[in-house]
Amino acid sequence: MGETLENHAAQVLGRVRPGIPADAALRDYLGSNRTLGAVGKRSVSRAVFTYFRWLNWLERGESSQKQVLAALGIQAKFERNPAGIKFEALASRAVPAWLAAEMELSAAYLRHLQREPSLWIRTKVGGTEAVARALGSCEQPALPGYLSAPPDLACLRYKGTADLHKEPGFQSGAFEIQDLSSQLVGHACAPAPGETWWDACAGEGGKTLHLSDLMRNKGMLWATDRSVRRISVLKRRAARAGVFNYRTAVWTGTGSAPFKTPCDGVLVDAPCSGVGTWQRNPHARWTTSIDDVRELTAVQGALLANAARSVKPGGRLVYSVCTTTRSETDGVADGFEAAHRDFEPCALAITAAGSPRVALVSQDLDANGMFVAAWKRIR
Repeated sequence: MGETLENHAAQVLGRVRPGIPADAALRDYLGSNRTLGAVGKRSVSRAVFTYFRWLNWLERGESSQKQVLAALGIQAKFERNPAGIKFEALASRAVPAWLAAEMELSAAYLRHLQREPSLWIRTKVGGTEAVARALGSCEQPALPGYLSAPPDLACLRYKGTADLHKEPGFQSGAFEIQDLSSQLVGHACAPAPGETWWDACAGEGGKTLHLSDLMRNKGMLWATDRSVRRISVLKRRAARAGVFNYRTAVWTGTGSAPFKTPCDGVLVDAPCSGVGTWQRNPHARWTTSIDDVRELTAVQGALLANAARSVKPGGRLVYSVCTTTRSETDGVADGFEAAHRDFEPCALAITAAGSPRVALVSQDLDANGMFVAAWKRIR
């Protein structure tokens, strides 16, 4: 790679500051570096995230290069013997202190948090076998017993080394990079062809594209977000994937929807603390506070209340967040139910027992931690 791995990583770390998280610093550095190939860029990304994963084990007085090498050494030792690092050390050093009051810190969870994350892709319905053959190094997920495998689950774990963004299948829209838990949210919605759905907090469109595929590109799918930039990315992704049964609009989350059509279903994939993504994005552990969680619960409750107005009688409202804090999961769901007697909990298609709420546990799925809840409008 020319320069050493630790020097590349140190240059990225030098760009990290308030307002510029590690993932943004990586995108900026790797995007401007013309000497690193796909393997080199992956190695630098891994080194930077490993540094933040083991941050509280490192000697702060050492150079960034030495700290990166030390973190990589700890990671290698941990992968050989996860039990070698005691629960007490993980509970006090791998996550911020405030988290213990918001969720159970089990040994299984903490050890999973320190492992390298898996890479999941979603193919179009019916296209999984062809994509797996083309890419190689793919395997299908094994779901835990509390979940029911959707019949049209089109998910693969990719274990190869290719740059997937350059693969013909990605460029033609045959597959998208999307976490398994995120895919399960789409299946929890279970939209039918011909229905009208609203992805209220669509972001860059990962769940929008999935909902469209499950709808077989039929019906109407509204995708809104407060960010014009994210909507523009969504449009480019939709064009690549051949999605055309959607419309976009800017929605800040306040007031009613920017359209008048009543919906068969509304998905509120709300902004959250992102605790469920901390395995994949360990820097966020050290930039997220309990005050952020408290502020976000108010935002999430308001988004649900405003989006609920667009659900037709008999229609469904689905709430999802990629976090595992009690405040943002059951706390928000309980608050919505108490304030909206015109909605009742309804079964999620992905739960084996037909439960109206489910926590997608990261260590059970080897994926992001998420929470999903669903209600039906009864009047």
